[in-house]
Amino acid sequence: MLFYVIGGTTVNILFTCMAAYVLSRKQFMLRRILTMLFIFTMYFSGGLIPNYLLIKDLGLINSRLALILPGMVSTFNLMILLTGFEEIPQSLEESARIDGAGDWTILFRIVIPLAKPTIMVILLYYAVGHWNAWFNAMIYLRDSDKMPLQIFLRDILTRSQLGAMTGQTDIEDVGQTIKYATIVVSTVPILCIYPFIQKHFVKGVMIGAVKE
Repeated sequence: MLFYVIGGTTVNILFTCMAAYVLSRKQFMLRRILTMLFIFTMYFSGGLIPNYLLIKDLGLINSRLALILPGMVSTFNLMILLTGFEEIPQSLEESARIDGAGDWTILFRIVIPLAKPTIMVILLYYAVGHWNAWFNAMIYLRDSDKMPLQIFLRDILTRSQLGAMTGQTDIEDVGQTIKYATIVVSTVPILCIYPFIQKHFVKGVMIGAVKE
């Protein structure tokens, strides 16, 4: 499970930052076209069967990468980070280029540090998404040792509910206990992370909300 949360979130943040940096550069000629293509994917998708066939053709069936690579960049999170990057003064980039800095240096030493609150927002979004994800794992994975925690919690809930349907009071009580325990297990880790990034999270959410 930690592989999906830590590894997946790292990949998400890295590629989202690179995509947002490119799309935030006003001198980039294809900026508007690529932005519209990204936004198009928010409203239209190929559907479950085409996605499954694509994953199969890529050879990712029963691979952990099937839960990470297809969703490397979330368009919603990309738009949030794009807004944060656009608010960074253009003069900083111009000064860095005069000093001989390239795009990679500007991105990792200037843009990302200044956009830290926004990055913390999408980091939390990505981490929560990976932690709660179970549907794609159920479709693409076969081996139980590759399954995320949420699949096992779902199986426990399903079995307890089936047992409760038999009308046995003891089984129903146990099912309710398991349900509440599952809720705690699935939410406590994220709640433990949130206090450490709360300051950045609140500041990042407010970006673009108030105009001076």
